[in-house]
Amino acid sequence: MKELLYYQDAMQQEFTATVVRTGSEPDGRQYVVLSNTAFYPTGGGQPHDTGTLNNTNVIDVEKIDDEIRHYIEGEASTLSGEVHGKLNWKRRFDHMQQHAGQHILTAAFVELFDAPTVSFHLGSEQVTIDIAVDSLSNEQLAAAEARANAIILENRPIETKWITEQQLADYNLRKEVAVTGAIRLVIIPDFDYNGCGGTHPTSTGQVSAIKILGTEKMKGNVRVSFVCGGRVLAELAMRKTVLADVARQLSVPETEAATALTKLLASQKATEKALVAAKEELLTYEAKALAASDTHIIAIAFHNRTIQELQKLARFIVAERADVIALLVSENEDKLQFVAARGTQVDTSMKELATNVLPCINGKGGGSDQMVQGGGERIIACEQLLTAMQEALQ
Repeated sequence: MKELLYYQDAMQQEFTATVVRTGSEPDGRQYVVLSNTAFYPTGGGQPHDTGTLNNTNVIDVEKIDDEIRHYIEGEASTLSGEVHGKLNWKRRFDHMQQHAGQHILTAAFVELFDAPTVSFHLGSEQVTIDIAVDSLSNEQLAAAEARANAIILENRPIETKWITEQQLADYNLRKEVAVTGAIRLVIIPDFDYNGCGGTHPTSTGQVSAIKILGTEKMKGNVRVSFVCGGRVLAELAMRKTVLADVARQLSVPETEAATALTKLLASQKATEKALVAAKEELLTYEAKALAASDTHIIAIAFHNRTIQELQKLARFIVAERADVIALLVSENEDKLQFVAARGTQVDTSMKELATNVLPCINGKGGGSDQMVQGGGERIIACEQLLTAMQEALQ
């Protein structure tokens, strides 16, 4: 294990090795086992490396039964003898930055607040750590981030060391190690001592920067999302693009975008409130006009009226005239929806009416004897449903 190239020199990008054997998994995936490798297999929370063996793409790497399998595109039989391996260095170095950044941020939370990390995930866009606390204030997050970035700026060495179980007592480890036998430590002197099998840069300065993006409650812990290194620049570029676009659309400088957006949203909320009031008033006028009819059954077919509008209109109609039944139907794309309501002087059950007409549209509905609503498929015309409702009253 100690002799693996990615442990001897995590910064090594290319290597030469000999094919020991080839094979295939039951699912058809082809793999190659080498005499040595710089390709890191998935493990310890760190994703696998990718790259090439000669001109063949390596798409996955796993450690199985004490051998490292390099899963490739194409036939493994095309690789034999001596091969040249080349890592996708952009991917590997990104993982190294994120993993080392996690060590640094985790240690900062422990140092400042005695808040240990209980789990860690290195995703393709963000990194998360779950911290064993009930809550973290913005001030605590800012302090941990500042401490982590201070460690980065100090450019402390990141050292690795193999020790035995008997030597564990000589080190002030952040947490107990879960492995036995030869144990690999990742050490940032006078700051963090941790058992870890992942790959890391040679100094904290290579992590470049850490930025916390947010938090959320997660099973009694607090999950902290963050990015490191090149991902900080990518996140900054993305947010800069969004901010510039918002500022452009609001016709204000970027520094005033938040204030302008707050004003715009407040104005929109006021406009929406006024619009709702205006719609209510229009529905009242519409109900008065319909209730002025001489008939005792007011049956109307609409197009693209919401069920909420139908309900309000029906209530207004029967409130205006206690001796009428309001039957309102609307066609909305591939659906038919209806509302039936009765005035206080009418005894006919609207629930019975709904029971009779819902099968016509394979529909569902509910309500009371005074008022029901329902909806279903538009398998008949809007006017046909209205006719069926009128016939159900007879």
